[in-house]
Amino acid sequence: MKPVCVLGNGQLGRMMRQAGEPLGIAVFPVGLNDEPESLPFQQSVITAEIERWPETELTRQLAGHPAFVNRDIFPRLADRLTQKQLLDELKLATAPWEALTAAAQWPEIFLSFDNFAIVKRRVGGYDGRGQWRLHPGEESDLPEECYGECIVEKGIAFKGEVSLVGARAEDGGMVFYPLTHNLHQDGILRASVAFAQPAAAMQQQAEDMQQQAEDMLSAIMSELGYIGVMAMECFIVDSGLLINELAPRVHNSGHWTQNGASISQFELHLRAILGLPLPQPAVTAPSVMINLIGTEVCSDWLSEPLAHLHWYDKVVRPGRKVGHINISDPDSRQIAQTLHRLAPLLPAEYQSGIDWAGQKLSHPI
Repeated sequence: MKPVCVLGNGQLGRMMRQAGEPLGIAVFPVGLNDEPESLPFQQSVITAEIERWPETELTRQLAGHPAFVNRDIFPRLADRLTQKQLLDELKLATAPWEALTAAAQWPEIFLSFDNFAIVKRRVGGYDGRGQWRLHPGEESDLPEECYGECIVEKGIAFKGEVSLVGARAEDGGMVFYPLTHNLHQDGILRASVAFAQPAAAMQQQAEDMQQQAEDMLSAIMSELGYIGVMAMECFIVDSGLLINELAPRVHNSGHWTQNGASISQFELHLRAILGLPLPQPAVTAPSVMINLIGTEVCSDWLSEPLAHLHWYDKVVRPGRKVGHINISDPDSRQIAQTLHRLAPLLPAEYQSGIDWAGQKLSHPI
């Protein structure tokens, strides 16, 4: 089995390494400034946990590596301008948008976008950073350097947020997880909920939404010739789904698959890029994932038998993702009770996310 080098040595690379160990796959998360001679990259398949990276001696060598999977796709999707252009080319639903090049555009933008616009940096910026929400009269709050470096979208009054995580093999075969329902606060994912089967009353609506999402992500991965796991974030609106953003990698909203699916998203990605069998992952129970953000580790979390702690061993800083807790059980009431008992063991700001997850377990759509 060929080894795998993962460009980027954060938590996603770490979890990919953990997923590879049971299969005998050696995975090497790679720091951007690592010495090339210290890594077996010449004999490896290359992947990445980040969409863009600075030019260093190592990244220059990797850029020319013939086994760098999706190498030419990363820059296309890392730039929100070319990502949106791709969605338009494929006629896939997304929020109305345009490139932001000059302040003179604002009167027309507010007229077209019903007086609410969201500005996003074309590259960089995530977890709410590099974004501005503007109404008429607030455009002067936008830094001058944003012009030419940002896109602007119509603010969407959505009913909910979901993401689809899927994988494509080199032969074009694709598999998907059930849609994940997500809660963001201040642009950061706080909690996710996934279901094995929708409630009978919601089944047709859930199946239609799942099919629409799979059709969209299938079209994107096929057009790009993408290999591996990709995530697609969407808004739920009256007409169906609007694509918000794409991530050409394993994704935060797919972390529940570590304990809630027969094959995690990390193992699925390794299978795809190494040409290993890619069966449909089995999901037999609902799952909840709680992101741990800027919070010190607490051993009391381990007193809950359904709570699976994944700690990233990072320096704790405000706003920084430092771990997550997965909870999965065939009985959603057991998950809700676990959340209820975890709530006093977490800072007060987690309560809204825990409440949302409990409500979502009872009302899937």
